[in-house]
Amino acid sequence: MKDILRPKGGAERTAIFRHTIIGHLVACAFSHGELRAALEALAKQCFRPPEADCTRTYSVPTLERWYYVCKKHGPEALTPKPRADKGHGRKLEPEMRELLCDIRTENRSASVPLILSTLRGEGRLPEDPKDPKAPSPQVVRKLFVERGLPRLSVKEAEHEDAQGPRMRLRWQADHPGALWHGDVCHYVIDECVVGDNVARKSVRIHAHLDDASRYVVGIEARWTELELDMLELFVDCLRVHGPPDALYLDGGSTYRGEVLITACQRLNILLLHPKPYDPQARGKMERFWRTLREWLQVHGKGKWTLAAFNKLLRKFLDHYHGRPHAGLLGRTPASVYHAHTRTDDLDEQKLCEALTVRETRRVSEDNIVHVDGVAWELEQGFLAGKRVTIVRALATPGAPPAVELEGKRLPLHPVDPLYNGKRKRPARGAPAAPTTVPAPTTKKGAGR
Repeated sequence: MKDILRPKGGAERTAIFRHTIIGHLVACAFSHGELRAALEALAKQCFRPPEADCTRTYSVPTLERWYYVCKKHGPEALTPKPRADKGHGRKLEPEMRELLCDIRTENRSASVPLILSTLRGEGRLPEDPKDPKAPSPQVVRKLFVERGLPRLSVKEAEHEDAQGPRMRLRWQADHPGALWHGDVCHYVIDECVVGDNVARKSVRIHAHLDDASRYVVGIEARWTELELDMLELFVDCLRVHGPPDALYLDGGSTYRGEVLITACQRLNILLLHPKPYDPQARGKMERFWRTLREWLQVHGKGKWTLAAFNKLLRKFLDHYHGRPHAGLLGRTPASVYHAHTRTDDLDEQKLCEALTVRETRRVSEDNIVHVDGVAWELEQGFLAGKRVTIVRALATPGAPPAVELEGKRLPLHPVDPLYNGKRKRPARGAPAAPTTVPAPTTKKGAGR
């Protein structure tokens, strides 16, 4: 009970202290002159205020004011009122307050000690910080907080709009498929099985979230966070759900590649990125990651391979899509998303054309072209040493690249050094050899 009945703070403690001094006078009935005598006798007594180190006396006018306030409005009226100029800095002249606010407006990353030391050096403030007329850093900080001028980091100050920080509003796309969020979440598996080893390992969870319905159109855990990883998941989402009107991605290098920009342009998808150092702009995606992490902390314990962990993520989606969502007025993401009818005409041919990448490479003297660190061999010897156009279909990741020449595509195949060591070298100007490479033979002396 002692802890429960403690005063809320210093103001209530002061009100109780004042009531203990003059409370008994409020309950008394005085004739003419007796109240004055009682107040004069009370003014001669010593009292110890709350949290004070010594005792003190109170004047008759102070005690009289407490008496009439308590008698008219009750003990609550004895609570001290905060100053009307609290936070304004009474030691600061109006001109100095405006100057300090102007300095902070123009230099949002400047610290309060730096501002005060600069003003002292200019002679606008007393040299001695302990001077009664010198404002303390705490007073100046309170002034800045009251004016809405908190200190920003150097990077935040560089990217802040000239009009200052803007007010945030809750927003949402008007229909499912209008906007997708894309992001990557790093998650640490305590017991990750990789081959024969079990160790603590971090995975990258790639996901795309529909804004209007909070429906997850695609999610997959991978070891890496490359542009190709994100594109493969994005292609799978396009095949199942069709293209969105806009794609809202993080500003990292994974989401700013030329391939993604070109693909979005061909598919008529608006590619959007938030402003730097503004994570609050992607609150829906961050809230989804928080929900996923909380679920994994309960259901993600134990040993996991990457394939098993992806099955666990799909199990989470079944749970997540069927739960009522507060942002959807209690509806589930699945019901909101499936209520919208897909209206696009995207087919496999259009998807392959949109995700066909062309790059320029130089063929080596031994007819080899390197694509993403992999060596591919070209059968047309007359192209050795020349620059060629490499065509890749990202919509089918397993398909080999090809060389585009005069409207035709010349296939490439992986280099087989053992087979090349046993076959006859064709002339450079000879017709193209068959595109299918015979399987290497193990017969002794074959091809020699």
